[in-house]
Amino acid sequence: MNPDVLADLVRDVAQDVLTRRGLDVSALPADGVVERPRNPEHGDYATNIALRTAKKAGVNPRELGTWLAEELATREGIASAEIAGPGFINLQLAADAQGAIVGEVLAAGASYGTGDELAGTRMNLEFVSANPTGPIHLGGTRWAAVGDALGRVLEARGAEVTREYYINDAGAQIDHFAASLIAAATGGPTPENGYGGAYIGEIAKRVVDAEPGILDLSDAERHQAFRRAGVALMLEEMRSSLHEFGTDFDVWFSELSLHEAGAVEDSVRQLKDNGSLYESDGAWWLRSTEQGDDKDRVVIKSDGSPAYVAGDIAYLRDKRARGFDRCIYMLGADHHGYTVRLKAVAAAFGDDPSVVEVLIGQMVNLIRGGEPVRMSKRAGTIVTLEDFVDAVGVDAARYSLVRSSVDSTLDIDLDLVSSRTNENPVFYVQYAHARLASLARGAADLGIVAGDDYGLLEHPREGDLIRTLGEFGEVVRSAAELREPHRVARYLEQLAGAYHKFYDSCRVLPQGDEDVTDLHRARLALCAATRQVLAAGLALLGVGAPERM
Repeated sequence: MNPDVLADLVRDVAQDVLTRRGLDVSALPADGVVERPRNPEHGDYATNIALRTAKKAGVNPRELGTWLAEELATREGIASAEIAGPGFINLQLAADAQGAIVGEVLAAGASYGTGDELAGTRMNLEFVSANPTGPIHLGGTRWAAVGDALGRVLEARGAEVTREYYINDAGAQIDHFAASLIAAATGGPTPENGYGGAYIGEIAKRVVDAEPGILDLSDAERHQAFRRAGVALMLEEMRSSLHEFGTDFDVWFSELSLHEAGAVEDSVRQLKDNGSLYESDGAWWLRSTEQGDDKDRVVIKSDGSPAYVAGDIAYLRDKRARGFDRCIYMLGADHHGYTVRLKAVAAAFGDDPSVVEVLIGQMVNLIRGGEPVRMSKRAGTIVTLEDFVDAVGVDAARYSLVRSSVDSTLDIDLDLVSSRTNENPVFYVQYAHARLASLARGAADLGIVAGDDYGLLEHPREGDLIRTLGEFGEVVRSAAELREPHRVARYLEQLAGAYHKFYDSCRVLPQGDEDVTDLHRARLALCAATRQVLAAGLALLGVGAPERM
């Protein structure tokens, strides 16, 4: 009996009890009535449904809890139901009912943990979107891992997800990039506001090698040629780096294309016509304060040129025109103001602002030997995606970036994530999977197959492991709903911990001449279910599930 089934049973019993006693059934909570107690002595599960219902139903919480506990104790699959404190009910499941979770996992196969609550929802998930002026740095790498994992989690719960990279190829930073390339190609100094670093010289040389006559062009033509070729080469490197990292995009969308196609002008004109923009001091302003912004934002400057937000306006309009129900932006820590700004844009087009979601990610710091590893794109000491992967590998890099909430600054100890110890979270989880794979090979060598007498799984460590397996679907669901894929990583660490403790306490395969029993077979099934869920969870994070380590 998994937690969802148990929660339904608790609600059904509560409804029956309230009905029989003439109490208000509408007082029952809609969700969240069953949870794992922190203290295992309090049972397999606990429910606070009596506490949450009693006041509205006009009855004492402990009295209601006593009625519910008495009724629950009579239901199939419940070994005991005991009232505790002011009205909590501690539930102990029968071994066969609890063990049925193992059968559910194995029967569901790859679909275990998936759901359909997001079915029919088209989501545009935009992430990374680093300027094509240099290699992807560590902050962008965090989004590459988290964004891809979030896309997988959303798809697991039924959403149709388009992963999109917004190429910022229309602003002044691209002109600075082109000027830096020209300076490197001609042996001149890095221009003011330009880009340094060895990669600039490498890109400049590749441009000249591909177009030998480029330096003979006029200044304006040369600038445009370096601009075009440099961005193309940089994007080529970015695509390759991200692909090697396990992150691929469905759409690479050019900001410049919006300007060249007249989409920016059309979008601005539409907002002028519907009154969402107003003129003041020769400029045109978006009424973003109506959505909680601290000030209205300039869209068209007094000199007639578009501000950066003008491109954002056209871009959101384009996304909605492509039929996306949700537009999720994953932005860096320096983009906090974009949340209300983009919602204001949605409202200006007559949309519910909730179609826009903005996730803000904090910085990443690398630590080695107790000292920070410095990075600065302009100084040329940038820590890139490739640097990080070279140092720890793709799996460790992705896992370490995903396992923490993006709301907090992340410090990564390179020595730790490179280690093969249980203190390294990714090693701890992957080792559990490899250990299970080894056990499966051993069982195959002995000719032992899994059995389904799950009622034999009565050991406390077996119960802990089974109950943890039963939580996987809810973890994935909440990770999708809250846009927090790190929940999957933390769950996997709990599952690995429950498995390692089980392995140390419960022998799965017989020793020596010991006969094979149904308990051995049931435990083998439990191991197979655990291996399946570990692999599924790691896949949601884009991390491998090794057979050997």
